[in-house]
Amino acid sequence: MTANLLDFDLDGLAAFCERLGEKRFRAVQLFRWVHQKGVARFEDMTDLARSLREKLPSVCEVRGLPVLAEQASADGTVKWLFDVGDGNAVESVFIPEDDRGTLCVSSQAGCAVGCRFCATGHQGFSRNLTTAEIMAQLWFAEHALRQRFGTRERVISNVVMMGMGEPLQNYHALVPALRVMLDDHGYGLSRRRLTVSTSGVVPMMDRLAADCPVALAVSLHAPNDALRDDLVPLNRKYPIAELLDACLRYLPAAPRDFITFEYCMLDGVNDRPDHAEQLVQLLKHHGGRGVPCKLNLIPFNPFPDSGLRCSSKAAVKAFADRLNAAGIVTTVRKTRGDDIDAACGQLAGDVLDRTNAAQRLAQRRLQEGQPMLWKPSMKETSA
Repeated sequence: MTANLLDFDLDGLAAFCERLGEKRFRAVQLFRWVHQKGVARFEDMTDLARSLREKLPSVCEVRGLPVLAEQASADGTVKWLFDVGDGNAVESVFIPEDDRGTLCVSSQAGCAVGCRFCATGHQGFSRNLTTAEIMAQLWFAEHALRQRFGTRERVISNVVMMGMGEPLQNYHALVPALRVMLDDHGYGLSRRRLTVSTSGVVPMMDRLAADCPVALAVSLHAPNDALRDDLVPLNRKYPIAELLDACLRYLPAAPRDFITFEYCMLDGVNDRPDHAEQLVQLLKHHGGRGVPCKLNLIPFNPFPDSGLRCSSKAAVKAFADRLNAAGIVTTVRKTRGDDIDAACGQLAGDVLDRTNAAQRLAQRRLQEGQPMLWKPSMKETSA
C-alpha cells in the first residue's frame, strides 16, 4: 500500500522525501499543498518539479476518509460520520461561534475507559485511529467548510481532542497529528487553541508535557475517589491525588497558567452541595497550594440506556455559585448540537466492539440493582 501523506508531520514528510532523493523544501511545498490548500491531486501542485509530480503517485497519496453521513443542527453545529473500515465509523463535530470555529476530533474507534455518562464508552472499543485518520477529520472539515462558506480564510480556529476515544491511550498517533495542527506550514493553530482532553492517563500526561504541551482538559466528574471510581473507571488505576499531582507537573510546560477540569452534572449522583464543598476543598488545597484551574460544568446529555439524568438548572446554578464564591472560575457549558446527538458525551459513531461493553454494562446494572432498559443483542452477547 502506498504511503498516506496525512500520516506525516513535517519532519516525517521530510524524511519520506529524503528517501525519494528530494530536499526538505519539497516536503514543505507538499505539506502546504495538502494542509493549507487541501489539494490531493499531485498534478495540481503546480510549483513542484514535473519529475516529482510524476514520481509521487507511485509511492504515496493523500487519502481522506469516506463520509458516511453529515448532519446540521439548528444552531449551526455540523456533525460528520467517517468510515474508518472494518465496520467502524467515528464522528467529528464543528461548533461555530462568533469569535471562533471549533472542531471536535476523535482519536479512537470507541473508547476503553468506559465512563458511565459517555455514549462512546457504552459502545466499547475497537481500535486506535492512525495519525492519518485523526488528521483526515480536520483536513476534510476545514476545506469542506471553506467551500461551504465561500472563503479562502481559515474556518477552524480551535481543535479539541474531545471526540470518540481517550487521546492519551493513542499517544503514538496523537502527537504527530498535534504537530501538524500546530505547524505554521499546516494549520497554524496556537498551543492555547489546541486542547487534549483526558480522563487521567497520568504517565502520558507527563510525556505530553515533555513532547508537545498543548492546552489540557481533564475529565474530573467527581470530588472523591469512591465516586470517581464508579463514574470514571480509570480512577482505580490513577486516583485523584495522583491525577492532580500530574496536573501540577504539567502546568510549567502548559500554554495556559491553569488546567481545565470538566465536570458532567448528574442528577443525584455528583451534584449535591456536599459534592461542591468537597470539590472546593480538593482544588483549593491539594498539595498544600491547590491546583490553578478553571471548571466547566457540563449538563449531562442523555442517551439510551445510560440510566442517568441531567441535574436540574437550579442544582447546576447552585453548584456553580459555590465554586465561583470560593474563587474557582466556573462556567456552565452551553449545550450545542443536541438535536443531532452532537453534544458532549453523545458521540457514538459505529464501533465493532472488541471489549464486550454491552455485556459488562448489563452485568454492572444487575449488580447495582438497576432496571434493564434494554437487552443485549445476540451479536453483543456472543462477542
